Amino acid sequence: MRKSKMFDLSFYKDKTVLVTGHTGFKGSWMSVMLVNAGAKVIGYSSCSKNETRLFDLCGIKDQITHIKGDVRDLDHMLKVFEEHKPEIVIHLAAQPIVRLSYKEPVETYSTNVMGTVNICEAVRLTESVRSFLNVTTDKVYANKEWEWGYRENEPLDGYDPYSNSKSCSELVTHSYKNSFFADDRVAVSTARAGNVIGGGDFAVDRIVPDCIRAAIKGEDIVVRNPYSTRPYQHVLEPVYAYLMIAAMQYQDGEYASWYNVGPDDQDCFQTGALADLFVKHWGDGVKWINKYAGGPHEANFLKLDCSKLKKTFDWAPHWNLETAIEKTVEWSKVWVNGGNVREVMDRQINEFISGGARNA
Repeated sequence: MRKSKMFDLSFYKDKTVLVTGHTGFKGSWMSVMLVNAGAKVIGYSSCSKNETRLFDLCGIKDQITHIKGDVRDLDHMLKVFEEHKPEIVIHLAAQPIVRLSYKEPVETYSTNVMGTVNICEAVRLTESVRSFLNVTTDKVYANKEWEWGYRENEPLDGYDPYSNSKSCSELVTHSYKNSFFADDRVAVSTARAGNVIGGGDFAVDRIVPDCIRAAIKGEDIVVRNPYSTRPYQHVLEPVYAYLMIAAMQYQDGEYASWYNVGPDDQDCFQTGALADLFVKHWGDGVKWINKYAGGPHEANFLKLDCSKLKKTFDWAPHWNLETAIEKTVEWSKVWVNGGNVREVMDRQINEFISGGARNA
């Protein structure tokens, strides 16, 4: 894996950054990274879930401005924007689970589509904003199950309600950019990332959290589709890339565009192979079993072509999948044993930025 040129996060010192969905998995890691860089973070989230959350475990709440709000509530959002006058806005809030989108399609569309309309409208009406990044997903593409990676100019047409709602979110952002931001007052981009793993992900229907839950209970890991291929990466990879894109387009609007953010081809693993890596690094005799349980349609093969991000920013993935699993297990075992997970996060962020623990 070649060495990438690391963007200097000191850009964010004293910048006011509004992050929607800051209490989620990616949002928590992003908030910690921003706070460590000296940013003034305004977090906006519905905070509707009561289960264990990384946000609560890492103690970031006391270091940011934490606001409870629903992205579907435009009036409240506008008041928050008016009060805090963010310079940079990063939109992470979403209903992100494919299987849940089949059970709750209206909730999924209202959050992922109208939530995007509202955040775009708030950006449009707030003079202080200079950079806006909407984070979507690799699943926005019309998936043909082909073996090469999708590029940013491929057709958008997600299959399931979650994927389709994120395709709509992309189109909403494109429309606002063309209709209201042609004067270059606000630089607007979207970022489409693949599957992420890392310490503190407690979501259901995700392979690594399922592995961790089973390992803690001493149970066999159930893998429902071991032959599906996904682009896996450590959560710090896209979070860092999001911050890089938002900062670079803040400084030069020519960088505003649509970007894929994913691992290199060698880290597009079948789910069963990912489970093998987890078993290797967790130890303790844990094992996984193949138990296909059927269920609604999910893509079997999906890969991104990230050439545009690499060429534009001289960027490359920093940690390969084995390192990502190793770091996830490290965090998880500290958490299980009652240790200080924030210390682990800070150390891993510093290692990532400095280039430590890099796999060749």
